[in-house]
Amino acid sequence: MRHPFRVVVVTGIPGVGKTTVLTLLEEEARKRNVNLMIANYGTYMVNTAIKIGLVDDRDQLRKLPLRNQLELQVKAAESIISDASERLDERGYLIIDTHSVVKTVIGYWPGLPNHVLDVFKPDLIVLIEAQPEVIWERQRRDTTRKRNFGGVEDIKELIWFARSSAMASAVRYASAVAIVENPEGNPDKAVEDILRLMNKI
Repeated sequence: MRHPFRVVVVTGIPGVGKTTVLTLLEEEARKRNVNLMIANYGTYMVNTAIKIGLVDDRDQLRKLPLRNQLELQVKAAESIISDASERLDERGYLIIDTHSVVKTVIGYWPGLPNHVLDVFKPDLIVLIEAQPEVIWERQRRDTTRKRNFGGVEDIKELIWFARSSAMASAVRYASAVAIVENPEGNPDKAVEDILRLMNKI
């Protein structure tokens, strides 16, 4: 039912500041001698797709047929667990950076379907959140990414779907689900909250 190491899936909608929080989490874990590995699921998917010849670059990934995407999800997940098994012992933590839900042109797509959960077997699913108005302002300030959710109401809807998807995913492996607030100007609070949750697994 579980891997020897603890598995924590950390999710968050675009603009919530997940990358910042996880960067700080890695730094703080190093200071505290916590054996931790952070794996970006999307990066593993791209690298796996390139390795097996499905794509040449990241931009081609989203254009793959659905069945190729499903196969790729499993291969990338298996690669993450393989790497973690080499680096982590029973006191270690694997942090998987991903999304619990993805908004596509045809609707919402679960980021943690059963065939992925069967590989990850998460102990904990963390949703990093912020107030919708704060996320909207962060998205508007971030000129490095093209993000358009149509405003605060669309962000509220995406947060609702993300929570629902995370809870549905948690049922398969009796994973805990926790919401961690990432307040404006204080990502260290989110880092401390995640570390506290990790210590309770």
